[in-house]
Amino acid sequence: MSDLFKKAISLGVGLTIVSKEKVEKVVDELVKRGELAPSESKALVDRLVERGEEERGTFKAAVHEQVQKVLKELKVPVQGDIAGLESRIAVLERRVAELEGNTAPRTQEDVVPETHTE
Repeated sequence: MSDLFKKAISLGVGLTIVSKEKVEKVVDELVKRGELAPSESKALVDRLVERGEEERGTFKAAVHEQVQKVLKELKVPVQGDIAGLESRIAVLERRVAELEGNTAPRTQEDVVPETHTE
């Protein structure tokens, strides 16, 4: 992972992970200095916490999207690809066992479509 990418993630996490307690502390300071009415403090805390949650969700989605993009560019197989290959391997193992004389009853799953490359 590039150093720039790591720094971007750290910055984003730092900006979005502000605890409710820290928000309340800052708002309490504003009330003490007379810059905010005590009756408005709870509403402000709630708005700031809600905004933080939205930012966290946005940041998480952006990171997820970028990770998926990088994995796709690197051609990393997804779970569905792996499951399909595991299924094909199981079918081929049964066919090999059958050909070696360990006859096992064939099922519809055992029929692997043959691909012709010309």
